[in-house]
Formats: sequence, C-alpha cells, structure tokens
Amino acid sequence: MNQHGRKLPIRIPGRKPRLFPPRILLTDARRLPDPLPAMRCLPKGGAAILRHYEWPYERRLALGRAMALLCRQRGLLFLVAGDARLARALGADGVHLPQGLLPQAAGLRRQFCLVTAAAHDAGAVARAVRADIDAVLVSPVFATASHPGAAGLGVLRFAALARQAKSGNLGVYALGGIDEANMQRLRGLPMAGIAGISVFRA
Repeated sequence: MNQHGRKLPIRIPGRKPRLFPPRILLTDARRLPDPLPAMRCLPKGGAAILRHYEWPYERRLALGRAMALLCRQRGLLFLVAGDARLARALGADGVHLPQGLLPQAAGLRRQFCLVTAAAHDAGAVARAVRADIDAVLVSPVFATASHPGAAGLGVLRFAALARQAKSGNLGVYALGGIDEANMQRLRGLPMAGIAGISVFRA
C-alpha cells in the first residue's frame, strides 16, 4: 500500500498481476497457538503465514489444512514459512522465508504466487533483491514480545530499509511491535502494508 492507501501490484512473470495483501498475520506457537480467530479479523485480500516451527510436520500439516480452508472461505492468501514442501502439500499461495533461508529462494517464484522473506538489516534486504522475491517483512520495527529485551529498529532505520527495498522493486511490510498507535508513525513510508501477531487478535 502506498502513501495514498492504494494497493501495489505484484509482478509475476507469466501471470496476471496480483495485489500485495495490506495485512499479514503470522502464526506463533507460543503467542498465538490457534490463529483461526485472528484470521477472521483480517480484511478480505489479507494474508496469513503458517509458522509454528516448533510443531512436528503432521501437526503443522493439520493446522495448515484448517488455515488454507479458512483463507479460501474469506478471500485471504495463505503462505507457509520455511517449508516449500509443506506449502506444496497444502496448495498454499506462497512461501515465506526466514532471513537465513534466503539462499533457498531460487525458483520459488515459478512455483508460488507470492514469495516473501524476513529482513532484519540492509544486508538481508540486498540479498532479497538479488533473490528476486516479491516482498520483505522488515523487523523488528518496534520492541516486541516475540524478542523480549531486543531493541527495535525505530522509524528512521526502518524507513531507510524500506526505501532500500523499494529501490530494488520489493514490497515492504513493517513487522514487530506494531499497534494502532505507532502505526501512525509509519504513515507516508513506502510500505505495502503491515504484518504482525497480536495486532490482529480477535
């Protein structure tokens, strides 16, 4: 979403343009073990990313099936984090890569409609640009319960990373400690939207 509130198109070779989801919910096995109620709070066109890394494959598969069904019912995009095999098994729309898995991005855009990655610094943004993915989730923008005691990037550093990503034709999402109050501090920055866990809780 640009500063005028318009959604930005995703450029996917050989496919019709799609829209960046304005809101992305990330699941968390500790903070949001059951993400379905929060998914019902997402606007149509939003997205949900299955993480739950701590869970064994079969449990993630079962949760993923429930999430995929709800996404279809509500007009949401469904992504799987860190596991392209599971994403294919679930018929997911996309894959989200933790920063350390960016080297695995090759070829994913030919398989999925949307490929995103985590980025915590300028080096990661640069690698994401070279990997030719669709968007980065830049974090942590503010202090967050996911990483107690860790300092956030702050608005100025996030803005610099967002502009770097935009110059490389990447969509940008703000992630980490986002709430209704501090969201206003990000207005006017080159973002496709926001991502989070608790900000979307029912």
